[in-house]
Amino acid sequence: MESILLIVGVVFVVLILIPTIVASFLRNVEAGTIRLVSWTGGGTVIYRGPGKSKEIPLLTTGTTLSSKVINVDLDITDQTADVDDNGHPQPIKVRVLASAIVSVGETDAMIKTAANRFFAKPEPDQMSTITDLLSSSGRRAINLLTHDQLFSAKTVPRAVSSQSADVGSTAVSVPASSSMTISAVQVADDDDDPLAVIIRKACSRELTDLGLGFNSLNIKVVQSEVADARRRQSAAEAQANADIVSAQQARRAKEAQLEAERVISDKQRELEQTKASNAALIAQAEALKQDALAVQRTSELEATQIAQARADAERVKIEAEAAADAEAIRITRVATANAESIAKVNAAIQAGGESYFRYRQIELLPQVAPVIASALAEARLINISSDGTSAADRATNNITSVIQTVLAAQLVSRSGIGESK
Repeated sequence: MESILLIVGVVFVVLILIPTIVASFLRNVEAGTIRLVSWTGGGTVIYRGPGKSKEIPLLTTGTTLSSKVINVDLDITDQTADVDDNGHPQPIKVRVLASAIVSVGETDAMIKTAANRFFAKPEPDQMSTITDLLSSSGRRAINLLTHDQLFSAKTVPRAVSSQSADVGSTAVSVPASSSMTISAVQVADDDDDPLAVIIRKACSRELTDLGLGFNSLNIKVVQSEVADARRRQSAAEAQANADIVSAQQARRAKEAQLEAERVISDKQRELEQTKASNAALIAQAEALKQDALAVQRTSELEATQIAQARADAERVKIEAEAAADAEAIRITRVATANAESIAKVNAAIQAGGESYFRYRQIELLPQVAPVIASALAEARLINISSDGTSAADRATNNITSVIQTVLAAQLVSRSGIGESK
């Protein structure tokens, strides 16, 4: 039993008592917090979370502070430092809406100051203190700036008075009733707003006295009647400019449309002229085609006529050749028939002798007599005899010869005609 109790006691000491004792000596410091541990000897140790702080009960006292940033909304209304053309004050009422961010300082001294002066106050008093401090600094900054400077970001403010100014390297202390030369702004970054620069410089000492540091200031809105009037004027001018631009665009669009219509009209006119020219060329080509067709038809007609003439000539030639051949054949036949008739007559004369010839003369005498008489009546016979024959005998013989010749021709003609038929 004793051994069991001993074992239980050891386990209790190891698992419960020792962790409890260690936990009392080591305390968790969460992220976003700062743990201040003060010893009885007067020394203070600062632990920044996340981590653990070393504390000994009865010998140390610990305090936890928030290291998170504090966001303060500011609504500041005051008058600017504007003057008229004669140098007389002509302030303009403005309203500034801003947002400031502050936090506990980085050094141990500022952390201790914040713990004693700022975080020692109740939480509502903490926000009220910061708000009042930043608002007063903002009002003093507004009093040092002109209206145009408030509305001109990234612009170095100009001096509003020639009176003396107390400017430090980290802080500016300016009474609310006096006008100052803002030389502190001249050393600020060009990217900062003048109002934010002055507020930061003006409240840095007060914040340092509370153990706080000024992180940033965001100017949300700057309002004034002048700004509203200028804004309305700018809006009107912008609207007028927009209307002018719109009118110019409409005019350009109309001009472009008219130019396009003119170009289209020119193109249509050129198209119509081209169509007319093409129509004239087509008509001319058609006329040339008709002329060519007429020439072709004339040539074809002439060729046809020539061919017809050649055919007619060939036909005439053939007919002439045929007629000539027929005539030659006829003449040949007639000649042959005459020859045969003469041959037959000669044969008949040879066979019949003088009696046949005289018979034929008597038969043809009615036909021959008128011809012989007419011939003898027109004939003038001159007989020259060289053989001793008398002229009467020579004439008688000549007449007899003529009669015989005519009779023979009549015989031959009649014989040939009869046979040819």
